Amino acid sequence: MSTAATNTSAGAPNAGSNTAAIAAASANATSVCSRPALRSRTVDNTSNSQPSVITAAPAATATNGTAAARPNAGAASDSVDTSANASARRRLQCTSASDLPAPHLTSPKPRPTTLCTAARHGQHVGLYDYYLAARVRRHSAEAPAHTAVVITERDLLEAGAYDTLADFYAWAFDSGVDRITVYVSVLDAAAVPTLERELGNVAAPREVAVRGPDDDERADAPIQVSVGHGGKHEFATAVRSVADAVAAGDLDPDAIDEDVIESELVFPAEPDLVIKTGAERLSDFMIWQSVYSELYFTDVNWRDFRKRDYLRAVLDYQNRQRRFGR
Repeated sequence: MSTAATNTSAGAPNAGSNTAAIAAASANATSVCSRPALRSRTVDNTSNSQPSVITAAPAATATNGTAAARPNAGAASDSVDTSANASARRRLQCTSASDLPAPHLTSPKPRPTTLCTAARHGQHVGLYDYYLAARVRRHSAEAPAHTAVVITERDLLEAGAYDTLADFYAWAFDSGVDRITVYVSVLDAAAVPTLERELGNVAAPREVAVRGPDDDERADAPIQVSVGHGGKHEFATAVRSVADAVAAGDLDPDAIDEDVIESELVFPAEPDLVIKTGAERLSDFMIWQSVYSELYFTDVNWRDFRKRDYLRAVLDYQNRQRRFGR
């Protein structure tokens, strides 16, 4: 090269090193020019023809200023771009925070709360409960008109037991029940006054009648609560009253029938569905009244009793074919 020759003729002390540097630079330029040129593929949307391929300029030029030879454009399958790739490439071009769109321009508008979104975000909405309630409403069979639940004194010692009872009242009446009977079996007679007071204070949508072991007043309220008033004791008391009426000459023995016995019961109504939580036994519950009742035993205790457990019981009742002893 001319520059290298001039420096050599001038006799510069570092002429040898300059010559070596120039030779290395020439070699690097040659290697850069020999690399394949980078291709950028874009889709030409100005016409209905096939997408055109636009190749970028070579990465380097030769030392004499002429463009280096471009490599082959490649196979046709590599030259076609898609709109998805073009969109992705445009997003990658945003290299700074100022290039990104404002969050308020891209964030979706808040959606109204629905059953699905409420359940997904942990709100107090049971989607499965809505499903069961819909099945109960659309079932061809009638829901029970009189539902009874059997719980124990120990169940009411659990935290939230009385709140569950208030919820049970609402669930039952929402499902179409006309009357509710709550029977509480008691082991300690000293706890009866406290239980009567607490059960009478439970929030209820309708009138509540609470009866203890020594009460003989008839309960006709929509919500009837029996505290330690066992079925055997109730039936024995009713038979004794009938016997007293016969002895007093007020009743003919031949006139005694089922209606006479029922008229002496404290809880005369017959429940259609009896729900027992936690165990498969009734604990001396309404022996006379529950003869033709449908019994349903849950696999959870009263403290874990939920709306879905009640709806399952109602749905099971609707799926049964009542025979009334026949």
